[in-house]
Amino acid sequence: MTPDVVLRYADRLLPRYTSYPTAPHFTPAIGADDYTTWLATVPEIASLSLYFHVPFCRSMCWYCGCHTSVTRRDGPIARYMDALREEVILVARQLGNKRGVTHIHFGGGTPTLMHPEDFLGLMELAHAHFPIAAEAEIAIEIDPRTLTPEMIAALASGGVTRASLGVQSFDEKVQRTINRVQTFGQTAWAAESLRLAGIRVLNLDLLYGLPEQTVSSCRQTAEQALALMPDRLAVFGYAHVPSFKPHQRKFMTAILPDGPERHAQAEEIAATLEAAGYERIGLDHYARPQDPLAVAAKAGTLRRNFQGYTTDSAEVLIGFGASSIGRLPTGFVQNAVTTSDYLRAIKAGALATGKGYRFTAEDRLRAAVIERVMCDYAVDLDAMCQAYDADPDALLATAAPMIDMLVADGIAERQFRTIRVRHEARPLVRAVAAAFDQFLGQGSARHARAV
Repeated sequence: MTPDVVLRYADRLLPRYTSYPTAPHFTPAIGADDYTTWLATVPEIASLSLYFHVPFCRSMCWYCGCHTSVTRRDGPIARYMDALREEVILVARQLGNKRGVTHIHFGGGTPTLMHPEDFLGLMELAHAHFPIAAEAEIAIEIDPRTLTPEMIAALASGGVTRASLGVQSFDEKVQRTINRVQTFGQTAWAAESLRLAGIRVLNLDLLYGLPEQTVSSCRQTAEQALALMPDRLAVFGYAHVPSFKPHQRKFMTAILPDGPERHAQAEEIAATLEAAGYERIGLDHYARPQDPLAVAAKAGTLRRNFQGYTTDSAEVLIGFGASSIGRLPTGFVQNAVTTSDYLRAIKAGALATGKGYRFTAEDRLRAAVIERVMCDYAVDLDAMCQAYDADPDALLATAAPMIDMLVADGIAERQFRTIRVRHEARPLVRAVAAAFDQFLGQGSARHARAV
């Protein structure tokens, strides 16, 4: 695998495959009535995972690709929390018999901007409507710049078991450029305070490919992150999509790292973390060897969903809040993206479904194949097709032209109907997964670089 081949694949625009089909292929033909029906047909034995989206921040980070908005006041957040509680009641009513919850995740935005009492009230409501397993993982994303001692106490009281601290970069020049000035001291205080409160499992989120970022600053950020002794790190490549996120136009293209520089930054962070004993998990995660994520990767039970790599094996994901996405046995559903549309629907007593996607048998098969490639760097098409009662030759025929090219370029290996990503090509795993994506290139979807 030559350097020019690596850079050619690294520059390809590909989905992150946190779902299949990916969100750009959802359709408004799927609405609240469909979601109501799908909820009622969820099997009674199905385990649940709950996701709560809180789309508010105190300031806009100019790299951000999330669905969020800036508010300096607490009123909009309080009104949103009222709607979130109403949605929990609406969904529970349609779902019927209570099913066990094994994972809960709060994302944003900045979910810790909610009032501590609102967080505790939402957790109490969730316990009232869903049996939450005693060993359930309850995770929350945190901006250390706005975290308060009162919120830390509420998180601990509410049963949070894992906290993800947003860092991105500790380089002050980069921070000023992306409009996110956050000192190492602020982050260290948050980590120490959370641990003292009993929330001892911490993740850190880093980015490469940011404006003004260099290989050296990426290494320094990784070294500073290691000083906080996180259990896991997620290392994402900045996705520059100013047509989708207008605030990203704050950056001049000239100050963005080019393809070779991005790849070098990613590999420098990887080398720094691996030298410290962290294991590389899939595309973009790193974990201590004893962490459940690393254990699952070794056991072949690693999963991938909208939160990235996970140990969450629940059959059903229920999304609450504006823009949140759920996965049911029948298909995907996504709530209205804008907060105003979401609030309007909930206030009217209706589910806020804005669009979705109904699975076909082939979708389920391809989703399973892509997930195994993304998680295991390999897939046995005979075994997968047997599990889904499908013809492996028919599946392979659609992927063969791309697979043959990947093999010729040294990215993948093929032995009969088993496809494997070569070890040195693992950062390019999305290119191998894309071989099984029948929607790739259709529509106007805009994806990020593969590395």
